[in-house]
Amino acid sequence: MKIPQLSVFLENKTGRLAHVTRVLREAKVNILALSLADTSDFGILRLIVDDMGGAKSALADENIVSMVNEVTAVEVENKPGGLARILDTLEECGVNVEYMYAFAESHSDNAALIFRFDDPDAAIECLAKADINVIPGGQVF
Repeated sequence: MKIPQLSVFLENKTGRLAHVTRVLREAKVNILALSLADTSDFGILRLIVDDMGGAKSALADENIVSMVNEVTAVEVENKPGGLARILDTLEECGVNVEYMYAFAESHSDNAALIFRFDDPDAAIECLAKADINVIPGGQVF
């Protein structure tokens, strides 16, 4: 139920993000979800893509530093309180959220939340007990 996520480390300079997206475009890698966090000096671009091997290879060929880690996708009702219910459940189980990002589609009543947990297995077990849908990796998008 965990899915691979690509993290790309970028200097916080004009054109760096555009360069990464061009490299992925040229490799015919589709970005399915992303998050960008920054400081004054660098940023971390987190991506879920349709071809992890192709993305890693294309970025390495351009000397772009990246790494793969696992995240968990959770389905949530796209309405007020949906996220709060999930976070309340995780808090009750003592699971820490290291970071998260979300996306919603206009033609669906649900959204997907992408989580990085301090203890993914405990989080998945906790969410399942609360009848919260953890999305299998192949069905996220």
